[in-house]
Amino acid sequence: MLIRILGAAAGGGFPQWNCLCQSCETSRAGKAAGLTQSSIAIRSQSGDWFLINASPDVRLQIEQMRSQQCFVETGQRSLPFTSIILTDAEIDHTTGLMLLRESSQPLKIYASASVKQALTTGYPLFATLQNYCGVEWLPLDVGKSIAIASELEIEAFALSTKPPKYMQSEPGSQEIWGVGLTIRDRNTNGVLTYAPGLGAIDQSLQRRFEASDCILIDGTFWTNDELPALGIGGRSALQMGHLPLSGAGGSLEQLAQLKTARQIFVHINNTNPILIPDSLERQTVESQGIEIGWDGLMFTL
Repeated sequence: MLIRILGAAAGGGFPQWNCLCQSCETSRAGKAAGLTQSSIAIRSQSGDWFLINASPDVRLQIEQMRSQQCFVETGQRSLPFTSIILTDAEIDHTTGLMLLRESSQPLKIYASASVKQALTTGYPLFATLQNYCGVEWLPLDVGKSIAIASELEIEAFALSTKPPKYMQSEPGSQEIWGVGLTIRDRNTNGVLTYAPGLGAIDQSLQRRFEASDCILIDGTFWTNDELPALGIGGRSALQMGHLPLSGAGGSLEQLAQLKTARQIFVHINNTNPILIPDSLERQTVESQGIEIGWDGLMFTL
């Protein structure tokens, strides 16, 4: 299985257009690499590419892959991905679907029923796309493994009951709005687990991580009060559904207990100081053997 990180930043990218935090200003000064918004692509060694999440930066991400001759072009208006897999209905993971509307064929989209509902009613991308290229929805059910190619299978697992801000949810509802993905290569036996939005690591998730050769995991915030401390937001990381890296019970503390061969942070917010190359926070992460994801990082399992 071949994995490529298309975008390692959280929503808004890095630097974010309206942010003057230290990290963004460091990037604008040319001292930290810019990043596009959260997305990855996968394929088997001999198969086609699959897009996981469609960020607002998808056009640029496709062109970067094309410049490195990643695709076998099959037509003037062909989509270079066999299908698209959505982990949630958040704007930064779905807006790119609109940029793919010129596809000569309907977009084949794997998504949960709640994501389909959100993208049909609250943020009606599916309904809009039906008037352009069309959409073929393929269900993505939690706990069920499905074959997406002869050599690849994916299993969705529950991560979040937090709906997108544009959707309403009943108080105390346990409806699953965000999932992670475990992707298995039947040929190589390589296992990747992708969890870009993660509010907690329980024992079940620890076991899943332990059984993976590589995990791509939520690296959104360094501290729980990151945005309030900067005066640019009122909600904590945990209130936004993201487990912070630092502090008691943070992801760094919990990942240190795992034996997973490769651990990579993705979905990194522009305010997170691990994006600054010489920062103490970045050194702390790297000293633990965890990688900080970057656009274009490609590896095999």
